[in-house]
Amino acid sequence: MATKRRRRLIAGVIGAAVLVVLVAFLAPYIYIHFIEGPAPSKLELPESSTTAPSGTSKGSASPSTSSSLDGSWNVGAESMAGYRVQEVLVGQNATAVGRTSKVWGSLSITASTVTKGTFTVDMASVVSDQSERNAHFDGSIMNVSQYPTASLTLTAPIELGTIPAEGSVAHYNAVGNLDMHGVTKSVSFPVTAERVGSAIDVLADIPITFSEWNIANPSIGGFVTTANTGTLEVLLHLTQGSGNPVSTSSGSANPVGGGGPVTVPSTTVPPLSVPSG
Repeated sequence: MATKRRRRLIAGVIGAAVLVVLVAFLAPYIYIHFIEGPAPSKLELPESSTTAPSGTSKGSASPSTSSSLDGSWNVGAESMAGYRVQEVLVGQNATAVGRTSKVWGSLSITASTVTKGTFTVDMASVVSDQSERNAHFDGSIMNVSQYPTASLTLTAPIELGTIPAEGSVAHYNAVGNLDMHGVTKSVSFPVTAERVGSAIDVLADIPITFSEWNIANPSIGGFVTTANTGTLEVLLHLTQGSGNPVSTSSGSANPVGGGGPVTVPSTTVPPLSVPSG
């Protein structure tokens, strides 16, 4: 009888261990692939009918498309910025995305040349669909209480060449200083622009190596690990109107832009659990 009880005890322990292992591996898989769903799509320009090479437009220009772009262009509504980082949750790949529409700044164009530009993002308003991820982003990762904003200042002119026709897309290269997390570094990145009516939409993806900005790797223990790099995604809607206002956040002397945090669709559910007994 003692031998049988011992065997049943051993079998129970083994069964419990197997169950724990299955839950450890299956729970993240089920959560990522069936519950959380896909990450928000990358930021994109509005639908375009043509694509132009760098500094040129495709198709013949009409009187409206050949008009001067000279003047100051301000960051307006519908602009947004954020991050995209690859995560691994107990062996399962996922994509973390956080965004905000609190972006402001402007650029100047003279004789088909972008002569200067400065843009600022309110990092304290960047949100994802996960409250725990947001807490780590605001605290140990970006320390937004000490570094509430990130800014990009162009350090070289951008030659636009022939002014793109409305609805066409043109590609350029930009160079600037990115000030983020208390570190300022020079960055070079491609820019895609499209004229939309009286506005200009500008899209840029800036690769970020965390260590170069003294940003701690966003991994959480051994449960959630991330790549050592991420992408700063930016979509600017530029207008010659007033643009997003610069204001002051509640309880802070630091200026922040107009608009508000972007709501990233949430698919968060309570943690999976295995019934006891």
